[in-house]
Amino acid sequence: SGAIPPGTVGNNKKVVANVIESAGMEALYTIDEPTAAAAVLGLQDGAVVDVGGGTTGISVFENGEVIYTADEPTGGTHMTLVLAGYYGVPVEEAEQNKREQKDSSEHFSVMRPVVEKMAEITRVHLEKSPSEPLYIVGGASAYSQFKDTFESYLKMPVFQPNYPQYVTPLGIA
Repeated sequence: SGAIPPGTVGNNKKVVANVIESAGMEALYTIDEPTAAAAVLGLQDGAVVDVGGGTTGISVFENGEVIYTADEPTGGTHMTLVLAGYYGVPVEEAEQNKREQKDSSEHFSVMRPVVEKMAEITRVHLEKSPSEPLYIVGGASAYSQFKDTFESYLKMPVFQPNYPQYVTPLGIA
């Protein structure tokens, strides 16, 4: 099985299967990342925001079916770039610091504008298809302050599972 960003269709979806098969494995199916996360969360109604390395994927579910998807180019890499610029360190060092210091208030305050942009992206898409509850998953969302920032910005309850970086991979497996 393979994972694709939400809204990926046609030949773009087939590319993932081709890559899996070229590695000598059988591609039984492809699943979009937020749907994989929703399966692990047991979500039938609500929304999943999957913050990946390069994108923020949003899927809205009703009765277990995807009724709306979006994928926007802002993710964890952008958080890393902001840290690298602020501290004047190489991107690799900033990425390592980001991953190792998930409870750093100082780091998060530097990255907060990027997280607020992700929340704004989410707000715009949820206006088109309102839904609660809202779950945030993905490695970039693992900061303890991430959920609070989303709740404050969106003015709604946000749920963040323990170890959000593993939710989507578990759904793909």
